[in-house]
Amino acid sequence: MRTGFQISSLVPSGLVFDGVSDSMDSVILAVRSEAAEAQCPLCATASRRIHSRYIRHVADLPSAGRRVRLRLLTRRFTCEVPHCRRRIFAERFGEDIVPLRRRRTARLEYIVHHLGLALGGRPAASFAKRLMLPVSNDTLLRVVRRRTAMPTDPLLVVGIDDWAFRRNHRYGTIVCDLERRRIVTLLPDRETATVRAWLSKHPAINIVSRDRGGGYGEAAAKALPNAIQVADRWHLMENASAAFLDAVRRSMNRIRTAIGATTINPELLTCAEKLRYQGYLRRQDSHAVITALVSDGVSLKEIVRRTGHSRNLVRQISRGGGTEMFRTRQSTLDGHLPFLDAQWSGGCRNGAELWRRLKGQGFKGSLRVVAEWATRRRRAETISHQQLQKVPAARTIAQLMTTKRDHLTKAETVTLAVIEQNVPMLADAQALVGRFHAMIRKKAEMELEPWIDDSKRSLIASLANGIANDKGAVHAAITQPWSNGQVEAQITKLKLVKRQMYGRAKLDLLQARLIDAP
Repeated sequence: MRTGFQISSLVPSGLVFDGVSDSMDSVILAVRSEAAEAQCPLCATASRRIHSRYIRHVADLPSAGRRVRLRLLTRRFTCEVPHCRRRIFAERFGEDIVPLRRRRTARLEYIVHHLGLALGGRPAASFAKRLMLPVSNDTLLRVVRRRTAMPTDPLLVVGIDDWAFRRNHRYGTIVCDLERRRIVTLLPDRETATVRAWLSKHPAINIVSRDRGGGYGEAAAKALPNAIQVADRWHLMENASAAFLDAVRRSMNRIRTAIGATTINPELLTCAEKLRYQGYLRRQDSHAVITALVSDGVSLKEIVRRTGHSRNLVRQISRGGGTEMFRTRQSTLDGHLPFLDAQWSGGCRNGAELWRRLKGQGFKGSLRVVAEWATRRRRAETISHQQLQKVPAARTIAQLMTTKRDHLTKAETVTLAVIEQNVPMLADAQALVGRFHAMIRKKAEMELEPWIDDSKRSLIASLANGIANDKGAVHAAITQPWSNGQVEAQITKLKLVKRQMYGRAKLDLLQARLIDAP
């Protein structure tokens, strides 16, 4: 065999090279142990008495695009200790050279393990074939499962959240070590008893970060009564924004009365808005029926049975939702609005010309989107009392009320002024939400009690009551540096791994790939 390097360099340390033979696609190295004796696996007594020999064929790392196999000469020794039950034993080569009963060397097993962690089953098997490491997808997954090393470090600060096996059907629980920024375990469900049982096995935990769902808080309180519970700050701010949006939806009737929009002028609507308005009129009758049944004290289950509507719709209407006429969607123009405003202020009022200028800025949308924006902008600048009759959607009003005034157009400013003058409780709710967000950002824990007292008499009283019931965790969220941000990032990684395996990974394999992942 013609080579430009020493063949012995291919041999793992601890083995002695005896000879080589090759074929078209592989190299076979004859090797043996360099030790003169071996220890009995039962009594650990060294023995030099050789009973017999046999050959083991072990795969090793490839070299220069060719497979390498070891023809490993293995000796059987006789244990000479009289009381030992093992009379004959085969020599061991060490877990770092050739593991017991393995057909791959330790260094090849290491590569196979990391291929399985990074790519899963079939993708890793395909890639391994290109690397001249032929291994099946089942073998890859078996190696990943077998070499799973559960974390043994003491847990002091953990984050808990749920994740979906299948959304709206089945959920699990993820637990992360926030100090070491790694996943600790995956639980098969999000039941309180399951989480409580796991937490009870780790009494050293002193801080538990969670969202504001009641299940995890109850489990932590029962399993670790002395641990500090920390509510997630992002969820707190999102809950405040959602509470304000609900307040706007419940105030839509008063807003329409204040603006003078008890009726809609169809001439002011675009074609898409006319379709939405007609659908709104069709829904009004069913909404009225459901609202009347709710006011009579009929249960939600009975209302669903009588009307035939879904439980989700009935619940939404019973809570004051489902009354929006026009729903807003994210537009491709959102990122280009400052440029459009500057061009409009500079005197360019033609939609086609604005579109051509936007194309130069990298805009990918159509001419129609820009032309409709120009039409709406032109109407807004020539606003009259009649045009005030078109009321924005509740989500749009909530967004406008939380936007700085210098970022609003003239029409939006006039609309908000009318709303704030005639619906003062909504303006107070917006101010309370702003105070809450500022309190979280500035970590002003002294403002929590006054905010709860003020909010209990406002349109966001339900949020205030929830904060009061979970006041300890909310106070810890303001004062403690921990949050569930790391947990959310790990859930994103979990979703990537799960979808990479087409959602067919069992819990143990999913856990193995996430915990051992580099």
